[in-house]
Amino acid sequence: MAGVVTRAVAAAVLVVVVVVAAAELVAAEPPPSERSALLAFLAATPHERRLGWNSSTSACGWVGVTCDAGNATVVQVRLPGVGLIGAIPPGTLGRLTNLQVLSLRSNRILGGIPDDVLQLPQLRLLFLQNNLLSGAIPPEVSKLAALERLVLSSNNLSGPIPFTLNNLTSLRALRLDGNKLSGNIPSISIQSLAVFNVSDNNLNGSIPASLASFPAEDFAGNLQLCGSPLPPCKSFFPSPSPSPGVSPADVPGAASSSKKRRLSGAAIAGIVVGAVVLALLLLVAAVLCAVSKRRRGASEGPKSTTAAAAGAGAAAARGVPPPGSGEGTGMTSSSKEDMGGASGSAAAAVAAVAAEPSRLVFVGKGAGYSFDLEDLLRASAEVLGKGSVGTSYKAVLEEGTTVVVKRLKDVAVARREFDAHMDALGKVEHRNVLPVRAYYFSKDEKLLVFDYLPNGSLSAMLHGSRGSGKTPLDWDARMRSALSAARGLAHLHTVHSLVHGNVKSSNVLLRPDADAAALSDFCLHPIFAPSSARPGAGGYRAPEVVDTRRPTYKADVYSLGVLLLELLTGKSPTHASLEGDGTLDLPRWVQSVVREEWTAEVFDVELVRLGASAEEEMVALLQVAMACVATVPDARPDAPDVVRMIEEIGGGHGRTTTEESEEGVRGTSEEERSRGTPPAAPTP
Repeated sequence: MAGVVTRAVAAAVLVVVVVVAAAELVAAEPPPSERSALLAFLAATPHERRLGWNSSTSACGWVGVTCDAGNATVVQVRLPGVGLIGAIPPGTLGRLTNLQVLSLRSNRILGGIPDDVLQLPQLRLLFLQNNLLSGAIPPEVSKLAALERLVLSSNNLSGPIPFTLNNLTSLRALRLDGNKLSGNIPSISIQSLAVFNVSDNNLNGSIPASLASFPAEDFAGNLQLCGSPLPPCKSFFPSPSPSPGVSPADVPGAASSSKKRRLSGAAIAGIVVGAVVLALLLLVAAVLCAVSKRRRGASEGPKSTTAAAAGAGAAAARGVPPPGSGEGTGMTSSSKEDMGGASGSAAAAVAAVAAEPSRLVFVGKGAGYSFDLEDLLRASAEVLGKGSVGTSYKAVLEEGTTVVVKRLKDVAVARREFDAHMDALGKVEHRNVLPVRAYYFSKDEKLLVFDYLPNGSLSAMLHGSRGSGKTPLDWDARMRSALSAARGLAHLHTVHSLVHGNVKSSNVLLRPDADAAALSDFCLHPIFAPSSARPGAGGYRAPEVVDTRRPTYKADVYSLGVLLLELLTGKSPTHASLEGDGTLDLPRWVQSVVREEWTAEVFDVELVRLGASAEEEMVALLQVAMACVATVPDARPDAPDVVRMIEEIGGGHGRTTTEESEEGVRGTSEEERSRGTPPAAPTP
């Protein structure tokens, strides 16, 4: 009887254990929100490998998913090389609030670094290398306060490295190599950082001292990066150099410092002896001259005084300063004081000529700036881009002023012609053009200074946001940019009789005011040598333009038409064609599509994706663009007519005022505009 009772008790205990275990098993399942988040992520992301995630099984047992010790929450998602394709869908992984490790490396993930990843406060390890990520590294990455390893290598990320990475105080490894990052490397001072690699990017400037302890290979592949552990930096801007025809040896003391250490004792002795002999000869000559003058003065008396006065009067009548007046020697009062007054006038003149090119010449409203060349030499500089006329730098002066300095190449005109041309360009003032503010000219260097517009170019905004997760330009913004470019071009043509000569999307700079986009780099072609082809302008250049120094009004309108097509299609005319036979002939491609009655296929898919509801306006602007790119120049409209047609298409796009429309027409006769050819040499 006792044995039966014992067996019954044991059975009861076993049942209790099984029930408790089952209850614990049910309680150990991650919350439903995490399971649904993982399933939503997988359902919205195409993948090549079957992962076998099933809603009927525990998420903790799924491939690539790891839960904590109690199976209460998901702490790791590791899916390397499983063939994930496309962007990470929003509202999925961001719901895994306790996730500590995320590895999606070696897939084909597109777009920018998703906001979902930035919503994981417990994330310690993030591995996204070997994907197709693009766009900028968001500053919001600093919200991942627990992050220890951030690996974004071998993607297509662009833009600057955010300074906010300094907020990741637990970071031990940062790998950004193999991307397209640009700008300066910020000073990252994280004591725990043991691995740092930014090689094979487009970074420039000096390596911060806080990162100089890392090996050189961690910075390799950035052609414009310098400073320890790489070779030392050289100034982005030139040091003042003598003007043509004046060598450094002609300026007193210019060569002595470089040769001082190479002089031997014999050479020094020879120089001393020669100097003593020369001084004695000069003293003898001075004594003889004094004696001779005294004898002539005694013999001629008042006659010589009268003759001297008459000579001075005759010189004054001819407009020549009289001898001994101190004028006509090239010295001003300030240069006399600098040379000590009694110094030789010839030496002062040479010094003045040598120093004169070393100053910035301000034109137009550039006089409002208060810096000089020395300030530019000390400025921190960042390469903005290399164009067909030279390299542009963003220069931040010590006082805080920011300007753009363009370093010109292949200038083929003399100083006087350059001065006159820059003075004429500085007088152009219109909210849709960006005039020159200052310039510098020397034998070896020619610089132009412009206002800095931080919003970047139309080209970067139009093409740089594709696939980056950023919102592309909507239809309203494109129409405003088109109207701004047309108004700026009309102002140049009709008010100043100037041909732009290089209209393209990278020369349309954006301002916070969408109606104030500005044309830059206008009318620089006269200062360069004649050329049958200028790199980077091929897709915009009118077919009749043979010599780039002699573009016409109608050629400008053709380039504007290509710009309009670029806004409509989203295609860049400077990119390689699909057939690989050079740059894309955008007008010909559009004509071929329209000819097949596939007009809808012309328009940018980004506009369709944004749900643009302005099909009629798009078709109307397409007709304007096709008129502008007519093969026969005389068949193209004038720039003021293009402004009027765009204004008529969408009255709601931009501020359309009668004064602005008329401003572009004033100053040029109808006959001059219809010719489509500018004056041979535009004058100020």
